[in-house]
Amino acid sequence: MRKLLDQVAIITGVSHHNGIGAAICRKLASNGTNIFFTYWQSDEEWAVQFQKELCAFGVQSSFLEIDLAEPDAAMKILDATEAQLGLPTIVVNNAAHSLRDGYRNLDAKILDDHYTVNMRSSFLLSVEFARRFQNAAKTSGRIINLTSGQGQGPMIEELAYVATKGAISAFTLSLSAELAPLGITVNAVNPGPTDSGWMSESIKQELLPKFLLGRIGVPDDAARLVAFLASSEAEWITGQVINSEGGFLRK
Repeated sequence: MRKLLDQVAIITGVSHHNGIGAAICRKLASNGTNIFFTYWQSDEEWAVQFQKELCAFGVQSSFLEIDLAEPDAAMKILDATEAQLGLPTIVVNNAAHSLRDGYRNLDAKILDDHYTVNMRSSFLLSVEFARRFQNAAKTSGRIINLTSGQGQGPMIEELAYVATKGAISAFTLSLSAELAPLGITVNAVNPGPTDSGWMSESIKQELLPKFLLGRIGVPDDAARLVAFLASSEAEWITGQVINSEGGFLRK
């Protein structure tokens, strides 16, 4: 059932075939959504092939290579989307910067590198989307932010990452209150540890016993939840951080 027919969605941080961003694109496209995705420092040939994969669902798709650390990245993304696909009604802030640090290594550059991508780019894309949405007098919009498990327990040696991801959760709640009168819902998804290609076999063996549902998370798990939140069936849900982790235990 194509529940998102003829919508236009922006998904950031779609840089490889097995990632959460790519899974979200596929799921939304399979439900009839036109897709604009961004990537950074990946092969353009891959982006072209992935665009063709999405178009095979019978939708339109376009993409932009962009460094989200650029101060005007949000404007460039929205301008390109409108020019190529029309005014977006869905924004998925999936892109993230992550670097191991810990108190011995944390410095201003590490903090700034995390801030510009994880916070500033997501926040500015969200509010500029809302301003354009309001001016176009649309009736139903969606902002979905990808966060992490920083609120569920400590994430050792990821201080800058958890600080910036925690800010996304706080921003989600307050922005949802401001945008509710416009018909825009704002929610966040924590997908938990997800095997998107980065897990070695030793990491998988270490993590597997911690998933109470008996398997490690995969990108499609997050994609299904994002697609639900983007649909009309989730029109009464806003300001929430949903921890979709398969019962993952952190102790």
